[in-house]
Amino acid sequence: MTDRLEASACTSILVGKKASMDGSTLIARNEDRHAAIEGKRLIAQPAVSGRKETYVSPYNKLTVPMPENGYRYISMPNLDQTAGPNEENGFNEKNVGESATESIFANEHVLALDPFIKNGLAEDSLLTLVLPFIDSARDGVRYLGELVKKYGSAEGNGVQFNDKDEVWYMEIVTGHQWVAVRIPDDCYAVTGNQTSIQNIDFNDSANYMWADGIQEFVKDNNLNPDFEGFNFRRIFGTDTEFDRHYNTPRVWYAQKYFNPSIEQDPESSDMPFIRKAEFKITPEDIQFILGSHYNETKFDPLGTGCEKDKHIYRSISLARTAQSHVLQMRDSNKNGAAAVEWVSLGVPSFCPYVPVFGNVTDIDSSYKDVPEKLDLKSAYWIYETLAMLVESHYKEFIQDDIDYRKELSEWAHRKIDEVDKKAVTMSGDELTSYLTKQNKEIVKHYNDKTKELMASLVTKGTELSKLQFVSGQWL
Repeated sequence: MTDRLEASACTSILVGKKASMDGSTLIARNEDRHAAIEGKRLIAQPAVSGRKETYVSPYNKLTVPMPENGYRYISMPNLDQTAGPNEENGFNEKNVGESATESIFANEHVLALDPFIKNGLAEDSLLTLVLPFIDSARDGVRYLGELVKKYGSAEGNGVQFNDKDEVWYMEIVTGHQWVAVRIPDDCYAVTGNQTSIQNIDFNDSANYMWADGIQEFVKDNNLNPDFEGFNFRRIFGTDTEFDRHYNTPRVWYAQKYFNPSIEQDPESSDMPFIRKAEFKITPEDIQFILGSHYNETKFDPLGTGCEKDKHIYRSISLARTAQSHVLQMRDSNKNGAAAVEWVSLGVPSFCPYVPVFGNVTDIDSSYKDVPEKLDLKSAYWIYETLAMLVESHYKEFIQDDIDYRKELSEWAHRKIDEVDKKAVTMSGDELTSYLTKQNKEIVKHYNDKTKELMASLVTKGTELSKLQFVSGQWL
């Protein structure tokens, strides 16, 4: 499973409703893959009823009878389906969001006692087998926990769920052991490829969930390194040199952004998983972090630090980030357009986050039809091309790119406000049809503006060629 874990090295951010600017719950993640080009689609999956079907994973042959009925949902599967659907993230029609998965690692002691199950639940299946069948964030943890109990897990994964009220983070670390924590309403959490959840209160089932028998598993096998308490990270996680260069610096940078007054070491193993931010968080704050590369620090690989500092830590945004998303769930009791998924294809350092409403039956063809080779009719290829253009002349192009993304974000908020005012007067099929149409208008605007920027950058770039000569310059 090592290659698969390395191919799915992501960064996740979760925000409770009282910690956000507008009362939304927010879950977000960069999906980082093995190669710089691994195509992603955005699709709408229909509701099903009376189905008689068995799911078989193309990746590891996990075999699960599917429920007869399932909700409509949107998702972002891989273009290449040979290793499974890998639907990754989306909202269902019950306004529940899921982001799966954050690849995480357990230590050798716990894995020796409860090894992974070769044909158990793996990343390729964790959204397909869960999101269509859950009614709340808490229900997502419960439902996935039951699947792990029955089929086991093939790898270590962290999974996020949100609804209008709650945000949950679940860590599955061995073949059968897992815990989950409800992110407090006034807090945020950040994780990057590590077992992150800390102290578990087994007397508080309202805010914690766990695998049956996990306390006995730890006690009977003498796995707890502490004299008291149950720190899941210390019992099940890792604390290695690799962690301190690949994982913890990403948490450090995000916490530095949300809590600028707190001084921490980028290589610290003691940074808390859950914190209160020093200000209310917006989707744009999360988008900045997910698109960041240690900006304005000596560790920025695109900055002016020394070569050693610029390459000592793995940054949050990478060339191999296939897509990034922020799942924003507003108050669905007041607004039928409450579910907004901000989607960034390509490298989020350079590409905008496009707002997509979740309660829809179809997605624009530029997002669902993705050819294997470059084609500027495809949003995936538009944004991959934009990222390559901007980075090719970073110093000369980055301000143009920043201005373009800011302009689009401003436009997006006006558009969402416009849609909200009309959506409150609608329901049922009328609402779904309206939101489906609005998504296509939004996507077209972003695609058109991006092509305009690309044309401008190509024109500007021709003046930056080194193949230039000025008469008399030898004098």
